[in-house]
Amino acid sequence: MLFNSFTFLLFFLITYSLYIVLRKHLKGQNILLLVASYVFYGYWDWRFLSLIILSTIIDYFVGLNLDKSSINKHRKILLTISVLANLSILSFFKYFNFFAESFSEILALLGMSASYSTLKIVLPVGISFYTFQTMSYTIDIYRKKLKPIRDFSDFALFVSFFPQLVAGPIERASNLLPQIIKPRTITLQHIHSGIFLILWGFFKKVIIADNLALVANNIFNNYSDYTGLGLFVGVLAFTFQIYGDFSGYSDIARGISRLLGFELMLNFRLPYFAVNPSDFWLRWHISLSSWLRDYLYIPLGGSRGGSGNTYRNLMLTMLLGGLWHGAAWNFVIWGAYHGAILVIYRLLERGRELPVKADGSVDRAWLAIKITFMFILTMIGWILFRAHSYEQIMYFMTNMFSFEVSAIPSLLKVGRFILPLVIIQILQHRTKDLLIITKMKPVFLGLFYLVILFSLCVFSIRESVEFIYFQF
Repeated sequence: MLFNSFTFLLFFLITYSLYIVLRKHLKGQNILLLVASYVFYGYWDWRFLSLIILSTIIDYFVGLNLDKSSINKHRKILLTISVLANLSILSFFKYFNFFAESFSEILALLGMSASYSTLKIVLPVGISFYTFQTMSYTIDIYRKKLKPIRDFSDFALFVSFFPQLVAGPIERASNLLPQIIKPRTITLQHIHSGIFLILWGFFKKVIIADNLALVANNIFNNYSDYTGLGLFVGVLAFTFQIYGDFSGYSDIARGISRLLGFELMLNFRLPYFAVNPSDFWLRWHISLSSWLRDYLYIPLGGSRGGSGNTYRNLMLTMLLGGLWHGAAWNFVIWGAYHGAILVIYRLLERGRELPVKADGSVDRAWLAIKITFMFILTMIGWILFRAHSYEQIMYFMTNMFSFEVSAIPSLLKVGRFILPLVIIQILQHRTKDLLIITKMKPVFLGLFYLVILFSLCVFSIRESVEFIYFQF
């Protein structure tokens, strides 16, 4: 069930109406949301409900028993059960064919038999998101940072909460569970900001991402027909397509949650204004990058043990972060690329800060240069992410840097969809307020919403396009 579909609109209107009717009955609201979440997820394929319910049951009972046990050996066994069970399910559905094919290719290179059987495995939507979410629950209990919840249905709602179930943000139990077990109040501010996030999210998805997808898909699918600026236009289009698509989903999810009285964590904070790779990962897919930091990078040793260990841990974290995105070598290469530039920037910027003027302000020219250079590095990374073969990657890298007048109309077409996003985000960046639009005078706010609604009616693609991150 896609957010950008009439089916979801009908589903949400029914759910929200019943939710308001049950406003004085917390347990009734939670049961309603749980049922709605299972309907929402089961709409894709009801058989996959068994997987999310299985993960829920395992981690619910592991959490309870972790809290009861004081014997370290027993607690480690319980945590191992949770981690192995979740990762086994994820690995089978997401990575079985990838590893089987890769192993077969390695054997072939060694001159050995390379035949293998491929199972027709359908990837359950959102499995990477809810697997990481429920794993963090048991890990936090093991670390004694969290007490387990006793009510099974409330825990099941934490795992399956429909606004963020299939593409995040990857919520922590410490943030979402307290909101589930306590009565919620829906204020005018919740409604106001929720409506803004939903409409702005739809604009980024339907107007920006879906229209840019037409350009990006055409160029990437027929890349050998393009050179120079034409290839650059394709990369630029995908750069803003993936941002508009994914951040648009996150905004809609946060907006829907606010209408329900929930506050989800911020998943994007103007990532294309990052000044270095570390800053980028503090702004892009924040729920994943912080998850990898807390549950992988730091347990590996983090920055302890000297620079060599730090660089190793960064590379391992980013390699696994790349693999999280998909069962293909281009995602692994993309992760390695980001790990490499993280290491290189740490080496080059050690002890260096942005130049500061006498009045204490940052040198804007130097800041602009750093943002521009990091944006170019990010675009290069998106080539690795989007490409389907080594040959395609090399073609882009060796043919993209030339100018052709014939590609200018395509560049202007892409710029037409990017410009509104850039204008709004410059305003958000300058004011350091992502909700600055909601604080405008009523006449300007009304005009903003009118433009958004007009654009959705006139410039939207007629068919609902699935969100990119559903495949992860």
